[in-house]
Amino acid sequence: MTRISLTVDGAKVADDVEPRMLLVQYLRERLGKTGTVIGCDTSNCGACTVHLDGTSVKSCNVLAVQADGAEVTTIEGLARGGELHPVQESFRECHGLQCGFCTPGMIMQSVALLAENPRPSEEEIRLGLEGNLCRCTGYHNIVRAVQHAADSMDTPAAPAATTGGVS
Repeated sequence: MTRISLTVDGAKVADDVEPRMLLVQYLRERLGKTGTVIGCDTSNCGACTVHLDGTSVKSCNVLAVQADGAEVTTIEGLARGGELHPVQESFRECHGLQCGFCTPGMIMQSVALLAENPRPSEEEIRLGLEGNLCRCTGYHNIVRAVQHAADSMDTPAAPAATTGGVS
């Protein structure tokens, strides 16, 4: 067992974990953050996307021990004071939710994309989300939701996040 300390959605956590435990398993099984979805277990689908120290990562490709000392934001951590994050609200308004399986990862990646590029073109949105798969093939509404979020976010309310890092 390895002792880790991290901050998840603003709450400090300290725990003993198996060195090979994945971050997605830790978030779901130990902390009950079930909004982070296990999709493919190979980092191809992006359903497990979270922000690690402000960088978008696929948590099925990160060990929990690698998050020691880090700040993790999950889909549950985006809403503030009962208010949905503008990207969450836009996915709801623009029917970007589809079956919902990919939605947490899509939203987390979209927040990171918009933090890096607040006014992305349709092509930039599609490129920014290419590591996240929608099995319903609902990409049109997802892209529209990101465009709507970009239009509605005239203040930097989104948590600072960037794309890249571990994929």
